[in-house]
Amino acid sequence: MAMEDQPDSTVAATAATAAAEKRESGACIDRQPDTVLHHPSGLIHAGGRGGRTAAAGIRVLKRNMKRNGSRGCMTRKTRFGSRERDWLKSDTQRGCVCLYGATVDPQLPASGPQASSTPQPDLQLVLCSTSTTVEEMCVQRDGQDLYVQLHGDLLRRLEPTERPLQMVYDYLAAMGYADPVRVQQEAANSDLSCLIRFYSERPVNADQQERTLLKGVFSVRKGKTQLHKWAERQVILCGTCLIVASVKDSLTGKMHILPLVGGKVEEVKRRQHCLMFSSAGSQAQTYFVNFDTLTDYQRWHRQASKVVAQTVSLVDLSCYSLEELPEYLFYSQDVTHLNLRHNFMNLLGPGGLLHLPRFSQLKSLNLSHNRLGVFPECVCEILNLTELNLSCNNLHTVPVQIGNLQSLQTLSLDGNHLSSLPAELGGLSQLSSLGLSFNDFNHIPAVLQRLSAVDKLSMAGNQVVCLEVCALLSMGHLKHIDLRLNGLRCVKSESPEPVNQLTHLDLRDNCLDSLDLTSVCNLETLNCQRNQLRALTVSGFTLRMLHASYNRLSTVSVYPVPSQLTHLDLSQNLLEYLPDWVCDCRKIEMLDVTDNLLSELPSRLLNSLSLRKLLAGNNHLQRVPDLLDHVPLEVLDLQHNKLSELPESLFFKALNLKHLNASSNALESIPPSGQSDESLSTLQEFYLTRNKLTEDCGALLVGHHNLRVLHIAYNQLLSFPASKLSKLELLEELNLSGNQLKSIPSTVSSCKRLHTLIAHSNHITVFPEILNLPEIKLVDLSYNQLTEIQLPDSLPPTLQELDLTGNSSLMLEHKTLNLFSHITTLKLDQKSSTAGDSQNTSTPWSHGYSEMRGQRNKLCVSVLAIDRLGDSVEACYGIFDGDRNEEVPRLLQCTMGDVLSEEVQHSSIDSVYMSNTFLTSHRKLGMAGQKLGASALLCYIHHESSEPGGYLSVTVANVGTCQAVLCRDGRPVPLSKVYSLENCTEEMERVKLHKAIITEDNKVSGVTCCSRLLGCSYLSPWVIPKPWVHTEPLSSHDDFLILGNRTLFERVSYQEAVCTVQAVQDPRAAAKKLCSLAQSYGCKDNIGAVVVALKIAEDSCTCEPPVYTELRGPPPVPLSVSMTPAPSDTATLSSTSGVVSEFNSETSASELGSEAGSTASDEHPSSGAAPRPERRCSLHPSTTLCGIIVPASGGLVNHMGVFQRQPSSATFSSNHSDNGLDSDDETPLEGVISNGSKLEVEVDIHCCAFQLRSGSSESNKDLDLEKRGYDYPNGKMRRQNSVVVSTTNGCLLAVCGREIADLKKSPSTSSLFGKKLSNGSVVAPEDSHNLIEVALEAPKKKSGYFTAPAQQDPEDQLIVPPCLEQEVREQLKGQSTAVSGPSATSTPTSLKDSGCDQPHSASFAPNMVPGPGATPIIKQEVYDTAL
Repeated sequence: MAMEDQPDSTVAATAATAAAEKRESGACIDRQPDTVLHHPSGLIHAGGRGGRTAAAGIRVLKRNMKRNGSRGCMTRKTRFGSRERDWLKSDTQRGCVCLYGATVDPQLPASGPQASSTPQPDLQLVLCSTSTTVEEMCVQRDGQDLYVQLHGDLLRRLEPTERPLQMVYDYLAAMGYADPVRVQQEAANSDLSCLIRFYSERPVNADQQERTLLKGVFSVRKGKTQLHKWAERQVILCGTCLIVASVKDSLTGKMHILPLVGGKVEEVKRRQHCLMFSSAGSQAQTYFVNFDTLTDYQRWHRQASKVVAQTVSLVDLSCYSLEELPEYLFYSQDVTHLNLRHNFMNLLGPGGLLHLPRFSQLKSLNLSHNRLGVFPECVCEILNLTELNLSCNNLHTVPVQIGNLQSLQTLSLDGNHLSSLPAELGGLSQLSSLGLSFNDFNHIPAVLQRLSAVDKLSMAGNQVVCLEVCALLSMGHLKHIDLRLNGLRCVKSESPEPVNQLTHLDLRDNCLDSLDLTSVCNLETLNCQRNQLRALTVSGFTLRMLHASYNRLSTVSVYPVPSQLTHLDLSQNLLEYLPDWVCDCRKIEMLDVTDNLLSELPSRLLNSLSLRKLLAGNNHLQRVPDLLDHVPLEVLDLQHNKLSELPESLFFKALNLKHLNASSNALESIPPSGQSDESLSTLQEFYLTRNKLTEDCGALLVGHHNLRVLHIAYNQLLSFPASKLSKLELLEELNLSGNQLKSIPSTVSSCKRLHTLIAHSNHITVFPEILNLPEIKLVDLSYNQLTEIQLPDSLPPTLQELDLTGNSSLMLEHKTLNLFSHITTLKLDQKSSTAGDSQNTSTPWSHGYSEMRGQRNKLCVSVLAIDRLGDSVEACYGIFDGDRNEEVPRLLQCTMGDVLSEEVQHSSIDSVYMSNTFLTSHRKLGMAGQKLGASALLCYIHHESSEPGGYLSVTVANVGTCQAVLCRDGRPVPLSKVYSLENCTEEMERVKLHKAIITEDNKVSGVTCCSRLLGCSYLSPWVIPKPWVHTEPLSSHDDFLILGNRTLFERVSYQEAVCTVQAVQDPRAAAKKLCSLAQSYGCKDNIGAVVVALKIAEDSCTCEPPVYTELRGPPPVPLSVSMTPAPSDTATLSSTSGVVSEFNSETSASELGSEAGSTASDEHPSSGAAPRPERRCSLHPSTTLCGIIVPASGGLVNHMGVFQRQPSSATFSSNHSDNGLDSDDETPLEGVISNGSKLEVEVDIHCCAFQLRSGSSESNKDLDLEKRGYDYPNGKMRRQNSVVVSTTNGCLLAVCGREIADLKKSPSTSSLFGKKLSNGSVVAPEDSHNLIEVALEAPKKKSGYFTAPAQQDPEDQLIVPPCLEQEVREQLKGQSTAVSGPSATSTPTSLKDSGCDQPHSASFAPNMVPGPGATPIIKQEVYDTAL
């Protein structure tokens, strides 16, 4: 590991002032290497520094942090000297701990113009090892304490024996880092300070001080009369009281206490900045306080107003990082409720927990999340306590003194390590609520038999494997028992005696395969979801609610018939028929039998006079029984069945029906809305997507006057009756996608409340008249046949999204575009250039994606799609779902592709570079990732690393609930793993092991159901960013990939998703169809889908057959190329006219985006359509090498080709270079000529570079050709410290592989991989990528490698005839040993050929010796020297 290889974001070492350096001259040294001597025991300071010996392995560096271009700015290279770096590299257990000063506010990063002018506080870099303790570090730096802050949250004082560097290493290991070298590197990264940060002193938080304690010396007057005079006194506002000292600046005299709860605080208008404080009651006292400044006045008024507004004497000091209580708080003797949650309270000290009994009236005490370790026995002396919360304190035992709290009513001991309770606890006769969840109990404690007042037992998340119902007989007072998440395997009810007292039983998320509760005869509510139940028997005497979803039930036995049952959930089971007792339930209101095997519904059920909600989707129903009488049914879900018709009397018998979903059936018609012309229908939402309906159904929809939502997509509608649509005046959302509509009736303008119109994938030619609607928000007319748009003079201000993509014939005028400029989201197809077309067709895959907001106000789903990652035949696709936040998905969309490009250079192991990509992205979220998070999925298509030219594979990594599916031979192959607590048992166990509180809705701390996310770092270690990684080889049997978020695959199964995409050729239209189906199936949340179409050949090659295009102009003049040697300049290549010009996708992007400022050559304009260069893979290399056309066995290559000359040169300064060296120990790169402060390199962006194998025993003559043109092999991104040799007009340049990677990260070269945005992210060029846009942005980049103006280079294509081939190679051999210097002598050559030249640049690889008449074989890797 090399510390100099860290990213630019690595923290800069800062220095203190000169006085501070003198003060700590022994511990804080300058960066001069001669001040450190290597010693087995550590570092020894010498050389004029007093000869003081440092503690073992410790060294403190202090720098003065300056910002933005200052000459004193410390970069990541000058932070450490060479000896310091050598010391770090010699052992991975050594590292650097960053200590921040006390005034650093972690929530306010220095940025902007003000930050650049304001000096930052001290930052000390302490070089130490994992065995270095806090005590040793404090001795070294003459300090007292160190503090640690996790996720920008609470601050904790470190114990003297704790080891800071080991804490960082452990934290990184818990995140998922496994490589010790990488852990050492990440530990020194400045971005890590948002996750874990150390302070040399406790930071000052003004807001915390204001809410905890306010004090000062002000003018005070007692009483409302003028008898008392104004006097300066010390005034304190703490807790619930105002404290006024009797002596100025002293607390030794009498203290006047004024209780404020229920009192008053008022402004005194006769005096400036004066407040009147009054206590409550008939004996109220009053004090006037005159403040000096407006700031003090407002601060005191704000805090005092909160106190007087309280109805109880409550002091809330939660989340303040307190170690002890403020001593003034003890003056508030009226405190009854004290909240100290989320602190680090100590037992000892002036304000420690031992002094809590001083609050004589205290009734409620919350000490949860304080890392106590032991039960504080002192609280057992507060005899008035009625409520005590000691959750999440790592407690192992409860003392016997707990029996003293005879008034205790509520005791919370959740999230500890308790396995038993003392017998004395049974003496608490008033205890009614006892929380024991997420402990280590393996049985129900026997002491509960004596706690007669306890009616609810919360024991979720323990280790109770077997529940004996007979044991509950002795606990006749228990009515509610919660045994969720216990790993429960059996419930024994052998005793014939019934259990009468138990009414509520929660057995969710256990391992039960059968359950018999007939002995619990008074059971009212049973929750047994997510078990493995095959048999369920319940007593029905008092049963009201039964939830048994996600099991394997084929039948359910309830006896007697549950006459009180109102809710029954049997979804996600194996029911083939409904039990008879269900139809006999007279009070049933909700029945959910979704996802079963039902083939019919009983007629008695549908004619129930109590049933209001029936969910029967995803079954095998072929018919629905007729309704015989009026029923109160309000919601009916029949989607995903085999229905060909609905009951004729449905709408005039179910007059209360408001929601009907009959999507994904075989309906050919719908029933009438009423028996006569006047309809009484109250239907509001009607979903009919994916049926066989025709335009005849339009007349039958008219009677539903209250219809608000109508989805009739993917049917067989040729038109929609205009007169019928005008009668749906209350319509708000209309989806007509996937039909054969040629127009939308103009009567749609009558739907004044319409806000969403979705009609993509039709044959619409005329833009509908919808832009006059006052509430229109979203219009989707993509993938139609629109040709023009007739617009009103102004658009409605409510319009937020307009999608017109996929309309190939649509032509928009500038006036129309200007009118659309205010729309928040406007989606259009931009006319892509030849370069864009060339780039898209050069990859064996294409993609499309769709994002739909649903009924949410914001879109929290983002998609990453890069069809060509870098310059190799690789791709990257991702989807990110932030659930309720949009910030984290956007950040991941902008950064994750770049991070992956960097990580694949450092490792060839898929699990390593994909895991590091996720972990690095997690770190880069910064403060946004502290409280917010997102599910993420990333797909990386690449060649196998072991065979750079070998078979293609897809590596998928994910956290959270985003999923990926591969279609192989028409069948879905899941590639991801859902990391939610409900779906992943091992994750549930891991979270339970860390004592997280999982709420009843299966969310960690009530926040998220996911156990792995990017972000949400404050939930660590329960929620971690380590991803699931899986690699799947690709073959010709693989058709496409589908990526989607949770809401997509909750509604659309894997098999349906595959069948849906198979029926649609265009991946973009397929993605839209998936989202539309999910919406029609009931999803109202954000939906995201990505479809990647694959075209993999039998051998996974990425070649495509050559395309021959006839040039319309005259044939090109044969080229005559000469090479003229020069003593000091590189060889000059000149070409005659007649070369056809074309913008290649990669070439033009890099050329126009480069800061060199080069312009396209226009001396040979194209006279016709330029042919696109064929795509070749490394399995089948081309016979053309770097612009040198080598004859194949069959003669000369006669493929059509073009060449666009775009020379550029660059000069970069060492100030901008990233060569990994200090200013005092730089060594010149081998083969590079440096003239002092600047390093000059001339680069022609068409020249190719080759990566040579090091240490190869074979001759260079046996090297195989691996790549040609602009395609990069897969392996080159994952190799380090390789030597790249670039030929620049005859001059060879050696650059190490790391420098190539750094060049790729340079702002000036980022356009090679995509458009560089101002936030540092790179957006990959798509079909609509505008090359001019890249060129326009190039001048904005002010730093980078290429800053010199462009210089014209000669033409650079060389064509060698067969007769001179050997001679040219001999000439090139003379150059192979010289890396830089005068160019070699070349021989003029010429060649006349009737064909066009291959579109490759002139680059020469030394020692090329192809076999006679065969393709030259050279094992090399190609790099585009546009970098």
